[in-house]
Amino acid sequence: MATANPPHEPDAHDHQDCIAKALALAERLCDERGARFTPLRRRVLELIWSSHESAKAYDLLEALKDFDCSAKPATIYRALDFLLEQGLIHRVESLNAYVGCNVPEQRHELLLLICERCHTVEERPAPELMAAAAREIGVAGFAPSRKTFEVHGLCAGCAGVG
Repeated sequence: MATANPPHEPDAHDHQDCIAKALALAERLCDERGARFTPLRRRVLELIWSSHESAKAYDLLEALKDFDCSAKPATIYRALDFLLEQGLIHRVESLNAYVGCNVPEQRHELLLLICERCHTVEERPAPELMAAAAREIGVAGFAPSRKTFEVHGLCAGCAGVG
């Protein structure tokens, strides 16, 4: 999932803190919105945030079996739908997978940088890209329902940059 510090630098990133903050924020937002953040939904979100890589639904289902041995595909998809509706996760369309959202307080446009080597996914706001895309979309007279850009390549750590 998204991170400002590449996972190649373990001293620079406390991932347990990352997970704790994501779960606490999700709990607060769901409470404010009157949305039921059930233990199962919480566990699915925790599994998604367990790394900065995207997570596939069936991998989540398998991991969820320790929490709920009766979990079925419908169980995981209902939880994912809830988390998507609440803006707590994003769907990575090109990978048919999910990542945690860094800014779940507000709906936003999305640039996902997907590393083909270490499989991390970094969420970035990219305001200049979004503005350029909005101009081009406007010229076309197109009315987008959402805007997500996915870029595949090598993260700075894997490319040896930075």
